[in-house]
Parts: sequence; C-alpha cells; structure tokens
Amino acid sequence: MKPFLKWTLMGLGMLVVMLLFAGLTLRIALHGHEVTIPDFAGMTVGEASQAALKTGVDLNIENKFYSTTVPVGRVLSQAPAAGSRVRHGWQVRVTESLGPQQVTIPDVVGDPLQESSMEIRKMQLDLGTLAHIGAPGDAEMTLAQTPPPNAGVDQPRVNLLLSSTVNASSAFVMPSFVGMSFGAANRMAIGLGLKVATIGGVAAAPAPAPTPAQAPAAPAVPGQPVVPAAPGQPAVAVAPPAPVVPSGVVTEQSPESGFRASRGDVVRLTLGASGAAAAPVAPAAAAVPTAH
Repeated sequence: MKPFLKWTLMGLGMLVVMLLFAGLTLRIALHGHEVTIPDFAGMTVGEASQAALKTGVDLNIENKFYSTTVPVGRVLSQAPAAGSRVRHGWQVRVTESLGPQQVTIPDVVGDPLQESSMEIRKMQLDLGTLAHIGAPGDAEMTLAQTPPPNAGVDQPRVNLLLSSTVNASSAFVMPSFVGMSFGAANRMAIGLGLKVATIGGVAAAPAPAPTPAQAPAAPAVPGQPVVPAAPGQPAVAVAPPAPVVPSGVVTEQSPESGFRASRGDVVRLTLGASGAAAAPVAPAAAAVPTAH
C-alpha cells in the first residue's frame, strides 16, 4: 500500500510540474509575439499601411468620414488606440478622412425669406437661426447669411439675417467678413450698425506732393500753408496730408460669424495684403468712423 501511495504522489507531482511548464511556455509564446500599436492618426493611408506592415499588425480601413480638421486621405481615428499591446498580426481598424464636405451653399442674400428657405432646402441644407434687424425697404428680406456661399462645412446649416420694418430687437447673427475687401466689409458693417476696428492691414499711401520745379504757380488759399520758393520760382501751396485709410482683405474677424451681435457692437477685422506691393502698415486697432 505504501509503495502505491508513493508512486501516486510522485505522479501527481510530475503532473503539476508539467502543467506549470506548459502554462509558462504558453505565456511566453503569447506575450513573446506582442507588438505595440503605433499612432496612425494624421498619416496618409499609404504611410499607415507601411507602418502597420513594419510593426506586424493588419490595417483595415473600416470607415470613411468627412472632417474639417483632418485632410482628405489621412487617418482620422483608429481602434485599438495607439500604444496598446496586441498579438502579432492583430487587426487595427482605422477611419479615413474625406476632408471637409464640399456642399454647394447657395447665395440667398437679397432674396425674400420664402425664396431663401426654398433654395436652402432644395440643396438639402438645414435652415438655421433666423435673426432680424430694422432696415429700410421690404420686411423679411435676406441681408446676410452664414456660412457664405460655396463654403466647405461638415454639418450644412445656413443662418439668415433678415430685415424688419419694426426695430423690436437690435440683436442679429454676425455675418462673415472674411475674404471681403476692407471697403466692402466696412460698408456692410456700417449698414448693420456695427463699429469697425482694424488690426494690421495695408495703408493707402497718399499721392506724392509735387516738387517746386514741377508745380505750377498757385494762388495762396486762406488757411493753407505756402512753401517759400527758390529765387526765380513761384510759391507752391502745400495740401494737408491725406488721411490714412486701411485697405486689404479681411483674413480674420472677432467676433466670428454666427455669434450674436447687436447694433453698436465693435467688430475687429484683421487685414492682410491684397496682392499689391506692400505699403506702410496702418496703426493697430485703428477705429474707423461708422454710422449709427
């Protein structure tokens, strides 16, 4: 009986040892082939495929979504997340960006509300916020819209600023001035009752004053300075310096389009060169006279 018990215990001990070695071997086999998933976000599909092949994981493009932040053809998201430890050959699902959705947004400025809404819905867009402002002429006419025509958006929704014969509220939706010349933006802002301040921009240089040798003789004008002429030359009347007027194209604005605004609010326009030769820059945040 004792030898039998002895051999039984020995057999059980050997079985336990074998099981321990088997478990350890399996653990080493599994974790010995683990890899770390790289960060594919922002890579092109080609770059992500090469990185996946080098790492030892399988890349699968599962979805394609529109995005206004990630350029077209690049990885938008991934699962599992970057830095995760997976087995060699594990499948990583990624979403490819289609870029911003190029929706044809119609130009409805100047149309009655009924026509504007019909045009917006005909393009399968959503009619967003409707704000009113007192304006001469017919009521319910579209004065401004955001986003502007032909803008690239991910969720097409068009907000309208409409005219009203009754100035019950001075609140309206801030339109977009980006891309407009300063003159057009300033006229539009004045029409909405906004005060304009410019940041940067290009100053319109006044015409050079004629030299004494080139200028014809001119009678003195009361209140206007006269430059003494050289012997034998007529006196030259010097015109007062022309006011510095900002010019250029609006590159940024604050508040941005779509925000709530009221008559008398200040809109700050950042101006950039319009492609002409650089001229002296106007002082920062120079207020431009506006109509109330």
